[in-house]
Amino acid sequence: MNSPPDLITVLLVEDHRAVAEGLWALLDDYDDLTVVGWADSVAEAEPMTQQLSPQLALIDYRLPDGTGADAAARIRAHDPAIAVVILSADTSDSALLAAVEAGASGYLLKSAGGDEIAAAIRAAAAGETLIPARTLMEVLARHRESARLTDQQTERLESLTAREQEILALMTQGLDNRAIADRLTISYATVRTHVRGILEKLEARSQLEAVAKAADWGFRPTPPEPPPQPPEP
Repeated sequence: MNSPPDLITVLLVEDHRAVAEGLWALLDDYDDLTVVGWADSVAEAEPMTQQLSPQLALIDYRLPDGTGADAAARIRAHDPAIAVVILSADTSDSALLAAVEAGASGYLLKSAGGDEIAAAIRAAAAGETLIPARTLMEVLARHRESARLTDQQTERLESLTAREQEILALMTQGLDNRAIADRLTISYATVRTHVRGILEKLEARSQLEAVAKAADWGFRPTPPEPPPQPPEP
């Protein structure tokens, strides 16, 4: 598509027609921006960039067959010269990092106004990175800390013995120590000993806190084995 050299060509990647039409109308109000096409999925984004050769892709982060980061990665794998700006309602660190890793120059929230979006498009098309280095460093630091805590939580859960996991699973069902002892046909004192071990390993002050932590950390009780069926006569 031939356009004046000072006109920035934009491909919209947005699965909601009403939103896409709104963005199209908004960007057409700026003399230096023109929308050359619209894709509504990750799968459609790359073929559209090959067909239309836009300077920039403005991509929604949530798409029906993936994320804006997925679309950005495919587009830039085809043509690294195409700039990408992600437009999203997702404020999470993981979404921002995924967008940056996919080569996006900017990450705007959907609450951004028209002038802010237009300015981001101009800056990204000019080769500028719109995400401050300080912001990226802070996000990476939080991401690393989150990963460290997740690893620590996994280690704590994996440190539970098979019997402790069995008792924790019964605790999540609301059984008290005596009911657990009856269910497992072990002594009440043995259950209390195992419960103390669970609390210590999970750094919990009560059984309720241990259950809450285990659930938050991804503990999934193993379903009990069905009782043996009597042989058919």
